[in-house]
Amino acid sequence: MSDTEDPDRRRRTPWSFAVPVVMLAAGGLFAMSAVNADGTDLRDDDVDLPTLVQERRSKVDSEQQVIDDLRSQIDDLTQEVDNERIDDVRAEADALRSGAGFTEVTGPGLQVALDDAPREVEVSGLDPNLLVVHQQDIQAFVNALWAGGAEAITLQGQRLISTTGIKCVGNTVILDGVPYSPPYVIEAVGNPTTLYTALGRSQAVDIYRDYVEEYQLGLDITTRSQVVAPAYSTSVDLQYAQRLG
Repeated sequence: MSDTEDPDRRRRTPWSFAVPVVMLAAGGLFAMSAVNADGTDLRDDDVDLPTLVQERRSKVDSEQQVIDDLRSQIDDLTQEVDNERIDDVRAEADALRSGAGFTEVTGPGLQVALDDAPREVEVSGLDPNLLVVHQQDIQAFVNALWAGGAEAITLQGQRLISTTGIKCVGNTVILDGVPYSPPYVIEAVGNPTTLYTALGRSQAVDIYRDYVEEYQLGLDITTRSQVVAPAYSTSVDLQYAQRLG
């Protein structure tokens, strides 16, 4: 064995050790959720809501802790090496986080509030499901706002991303595993005039407006000088459908 060092070998730098670990941790953080967003249109009254709320919130809190731990690991590892490549990677990561909804967005926009019909509305001979807000109603407004160029959208104060699942269960809407009751408040950051025009062009929104006129469902659209869309902070774990049997 020669005592002369092979000229092709290179000394391992701290960056060469940190890169795989950083990318592994970042991969767990940036993986997007493939949640099945197909909700039911009709409400099931036989739902133990207090237990459901407690179970969902406990699960969300647990997953949030995992996300926080991953972020802490990434910060610790990247601070160990300080060079131009690290700065480039951080810049790329920040751009991805912004586009994916992981950074806060503020600016003018619209607020849309949807609500069930008042209890005093005569229901004799009517399907009671005509008098409540459903998943497809919320989705209609969200889709129209995205089409209108919204930079960011929230529902009940929670940031929506491309894979957010909105589901109907009982007399509540489930958003990222957490149940919410009406009124349902949607806020969008973007040009208020453009967003309002987009709502007017949506056939699905027009159908909801018809129900507002006929069955007194709640609808309130307000221009806001400042809308705050917090960073998306819920679990981004991938979920897959399982074969039955």
